[in-house]
Amino acid sequence: MANYIFISRFGFKFVPIHIGGPVMDMTWFDQMEASIPTTGVRTRFAPSPTGYMHVGNLRTALYTWLIAKKAGGQFILRIEDTDQERFIEGATEIIYNTLRNCGLTWDEGPDLGGPVGPYVQTERRDLYGKYAELLIEKGGAYRCFCTKERLESLHQAAEGKAVAKYDGHCATLSPEEIQEKLAAGVPYVIRQKIPRSGSTSFQDAIFGEISVENETLDDNVLIKSDGLPTYNFANVIDDHLMGITHVVRGSEYLSSAPKYNLLYEAFGWNVPTYIHCSPVMRDAQHKMSKRHGDPSYEDLLALGYLSEAVVNYVALLGWSPGGEQEIFSLNELAEVFDIKGISKSPAIFDADKLKYFNSTYIKTLSPEAFFALAEPYLRRGVSNPATDVSLIAPLLQTRLDTLEDIPALVDFFDELPEYSNELYVHKKMKTDEANSLEALQATLPVLESLPSWSFDAIHNALLGLAETLGVKNGRIMWPVRVAVSGKPATPGGAVELCQILGKDETLRRIQIGIEQLSRA
Repeated sequence: MANYIFISRFGFKFVPIHIGGPVMDMTWFDQMEASIPTTGVRTRFAPSPTGYMHVGNLRTALYTWLIAKKAGGQFILRIEDTDQERFIEGATEIIYNTLRNCGLTWDEGPDLGGPVGPYVQTERRDLYGKYAELLIEKGGAYRCFCTKERLESLHQAAEGKAVAKYDGHCATLSPEEIQEKLAAGVPYVIRQKIPRSGSTSFQDAIFGEISVENETLDDNVLIKSDGLPTYNFANVIDDHLMGITHVVRGSEYLSSAPKYNLLYEAFGWNVPTYIHCSPVMRDAQHKMSKRHGDPSYEDLLALGYLSEAVVNYVALLGWSPGGEQEIFSLNELAEVFDIKGISKSPAIFDADKLKYFNSTYIKTLSPEAFFALAEPYLRRGVSNPATDVSLIAPLLQTRLDTLEDIPALVDFFDELPEYSNELYVHKKMKTDEANSLEALQATLPVLESLPSWSFDAIHNALLGLAETLGVKNGRIMWPVRVAVSGKPATPGGAVELCQILGKDETLRRIQIGIEQLSRA
């Protein structure tokens, strides 16, 4: 191997003669460095295509997007698919659809391209190997030829200890031993070389300065035997080469941040601003988990939540805008978002609070927009094509927590359910079974005689009957409402229900009510 010394922008003397690897092409590295964007805020969301987007992931994407937009910067989408064992077909499309539905459009990404692509990690495979070789040259990594059996023996020997660490055996191999193993084709991984003493500190925007003793850190694998990088290494390389200035991730990665910083330090690169967010919890003891039935973003949509409501609520899971306002559009969030408002404390996912947000958003929809969203749910509850569900929708809009509430609220339009005569007893309306029977018996011929079946005609007929009988309107309206719905609560009152059901069905149901009360 040729000996040479190279002084580059990295600021070090480069003498690639001692590790048995390939000679580095430093021109290539300089070209990579020269292509890195160096102005403005650049953030990235880097999900793995391993399933649906859970609430914590959505919050990470949202905060990452908001930081970029607040600063007038760039939001980058990167797909981290190096974990091929957990890869799920179609998961990338779920990521695209989720972000688009939430309004989190990206400026660069796999589908859009950009100045620092490709934006899919498996398509960047050659990059990681080259930077791993560079790191070896700089003394920050080494080849590890240990067999699976030897590594298993280390784990067995560490049984009962808190952490099973690699013992650094291959870090002490001589250049001759390395060259011999490479020539023999012995498979290897590349490990990070952690200092054996001292400590590593880093600054987090939420948790402040964090310091970790180096002796507690493991020489983690950076490049696997198949040539693919591990998550930790690929993240650092990609973030640097893409010019990422701010990294948002869960606080569970706080323990990994020292290793990232050691990599940045070894390469001589600037460290991005870290924003570690505390987890979203199901309750005070348990993190949200798909395994335990906690909903993903897709699940919430299927349960009848509006995307805008979910995004608004998720923004407030661990972040406070200050003041009393809670309802924000996405653009409003981008204007007021401040990293300083992120809490160190875990956030509890409150389903009731989310329902409040969703109900508020449903109420603010235009009638046309609400009907477009509600129609599929209406047709699940009302299958009779003769029923005009457009007349039902206005009765529901102010009564819903979620769109999924609709089928159970309207199914009686299809078929009158069995019900108890106790429903006719209403203290406020001053009704009981006896006077309800009288009301229905008086109502039947009045409605039968109507020449037209309109809201006004039904309304005037029922109120006129109450006046004729000398009773309050509720003494007529409540029994009719129960008779035509068989439910204690309905969208709309007696007049609306009768109009939608039609004359024949209304009269049939009132007759059923008369017969049922007569048998009591």
